[in-house]
Amino acid sequence: MGVDIPTLPGAELRVPETFSRLYDLAYNLWWSWDAMNQLWRSISPELWTQYRNPVEMLSVVDPATWKVLDHSEVFQDQYADTVRRFDNYMTADDTWWDRHYADAIDGPVAYLCAEHGVHSSMPIYSGGLGVLAGDHTKSASDLGVPFVAVGLLYRRGYFRQEIEASGDQQHMYPVVDTSRMPVLPVAGRGGQLKVEIEFPGRTVLAAVWKMQAGRVPILLLDTDIPDNADADRPITHMLYVRGREMRFAQEYILGIGAVRALKALGIRPATWHVNEGHAAMSLLERLADEVGSGASLEDAEKAVRANTLFTLHTPVPAGNEVFEMPLVEKYLNHWPRRVDSDIAYLAHMGSSREGQNGHFDLGALAIRLSSFVNGVSQRHAAVATGDWGHLLGGEAVHGITNGVHTPTWVSRGNKRLLTEVISSEWLTQLIEDPSVAEKLRQVPDTRIWEDHLARKRLLTRFSRGRLRRQYARHGASPDELRAIDTLLPPDRLTIGFARRFATYKRALLMFHNIPWLQAILTNPDRPAQVIFAGKAHPADKMGQEYIRRIIELSKSPELAGHIYVLEDYDIRMGRFLTQGVDVWLNNPRPPQEASGTSGMKAAMNGGLNLSILDGWWAEGFNGRNGWAFGLEWGDGNHQAQDNEDALALYKVLQDEVVPLYYERDESGTPGAWVAMMKEAMISSLVGFSTNRMVKQYAEEAYVPLGKRLGG
Repeated sequence: MGVDIPTLPGAELRVPETFSRLYDLAYNLWWSWDAMNQLWRSISPELWTQYRNPVEMLSVVDPATWKVLDHSEVFQDQYADTVRRFDNYMTADDTWWDRHYADAIDGPVAYLCAEHGVHSSMPIYSGGLGVLAGDHTKSASDLGVPFVAVGLLYRRGYFRQEIEASGDQQHMYPVVDTSRMPVLPVAGRGGQLKVEIEFPGRTVLAAVWKMQAGRVPILLLDTDIPDNADADRPITHMLYVRGREMRFAQEYILGIGAVRALKALGIRPATWHVNEGHAAMSLLERLADEVGSGASLEDAEKAVRANTLFTLHTPVPAGNEVFEMPLVEKYLNHWPRRVDSDIAYLAHMGSSREGQNGHFDLGALAIRLSSFVNGVSQRHAAVATGDWGHLLGGEAVHGITNGVHTPTWVSRGNKRLLTEVISSEWLTQLIEDPSVAEKLRQVPDTRIWEDHLARKRLLTRFSRGRLRRQYARHGASPDELRAIDTLLPPDRLTIGFARRFATYKRALLMFHNIPWLQAILTNPDRPAQVIFAGKAHPADKMGQEYIRRIIELSKSPELAGHIYVLEDYDIRMGRFLTQGVDVWLNNPRPPQEASGTSGMKAAMNGGLNLSILDGWWAEGFNGRNGWAFGLEWGDGNHQAQDNEDALALYKVLQDEVVPLYYERDESGTPGAWVAMMKEAMISSLVGFSTNRMVKQYAEEAYVPLGKRLGG
């Protein structure tokens, strides 16, 4: 039961009739996880390296190139094979959903989220939430779940990061040209579909675009259209804009517009999945629709609640979107009349506690109007139950631990390995029988290690290229730029730390005792190096100060050549890092890490996590697949906690991690290390995949809630 969205033609790509199906492939991001990049690269290695976006690339291919390819038997075969696989994927009727729930519900799952990180060519994501949403969507497609997602089309995206020589983070917002992006205008009456949304004293229109991810359409709302006043067009420009009123306007568009866009397309979801509080105002629109159809307010609440699930992604109530009531009243003063109520009722629905009606908490609103509330790890669920128990009526927050999309994040080498060890259908077999992952234990250690070293060399080349670009912009001399070819030697133990530079993630923890860290990293017999990457929100001055400090330390005599910072962290860089590092470091201040999916990506590639027991690692660590260190719970004394956690980190690095990495057999293979790599892969490939996660959502929420409508 797919969701078909009618669209208008996209950009006119200069593709000859012989290869006309390239249009379909370019406008479906399925290619990004099917590993068909070689087809695009075969058209033009230079253009693919420059753009890494087939829509953009195909718009500039020289006509002479097509004449050459038209006479290439190799390319013809490659093209035909890709089209065949794509068609088989899109028309398959034996998916996991087909086998288990084909007629279980009468409509699709509507998945509402503020950001969607499907591929780096669509920069409408900032970090973990968006990448999780993208991975969720891809697995819904792979499993055949009837699914339609809704978000915003950010014309300026999330900022591109440049780091100056001083360590200052600069924020660039390049304009997204929709004619060169994999999005198509959704068809409406007389042109592109636009939905009307009432704003104070005016109506704002949101145009609807479609980004296709395999079988799943992602609808994107866009206010930057000529129909709107100039002052309203920037509403959807920037993801997580700083201004609070503009942020409210964005989330108002997302919530109200999502419901209206689906309604205009005749889509009646069986289940609604509100992914984080940004989309919570969709519940107000649905509530008003129920009352408008004749239901009492009480019955309308029951109807909305019955088929709604809400996913929390933050372990602390303060992390939710909260707005001052005067601002809420400015935009929603008309809404109480739609439900035959008053502003006091609206204030109550958005209050985090009874009687505290001065602030409007979108998380509290979503909890009140959902029958299924979940956290994104087991520990997070327990923490959220404690924080929100007063709104849950005695119910506990469900725990559905996040996962990552295996085909996206597992390296090509490991995909080949899984094909050899399991079968060409390894992904399907892992879904049906997770125990087949145990076959990885039979793989010779030398094979695992050689494949890993190949990925480390790729990471080294990628990182050197990024550093050369950074240093050239800083004014480095030719000799200094040439010397970059000696940096990040791949034979060293390499540790990765890449994530959003939020203060609770404690990016500076490892620098607590510089002499001790120096002794560990610069040991001439057993050296180590650390690669940092990540963005700090433009409004997060402390996070930006952390970046500045690490840049300063990376140039210090004590640590130079052992600490590196790569700028402009995105999905593509994330793949290189999680596939190429030896160790993935994570040291949040517990219990503030809700999940932490980057560590899962590293584990699937044989990377060993070195992490605080928080988020997913509290359930993922089994004593054989990495290391745990530090306190599991803090007592509020952050300085004492940081002291103790840093001490524990140094001890584990010095006494366990570094010695094990350099313990080699006659062939030069670290056998004990490789045994842990195998364990990391086996313990994560299924248990922490979005296939497992989406199956769990389907079984525990999507189907049971959808059936409440009589599906």
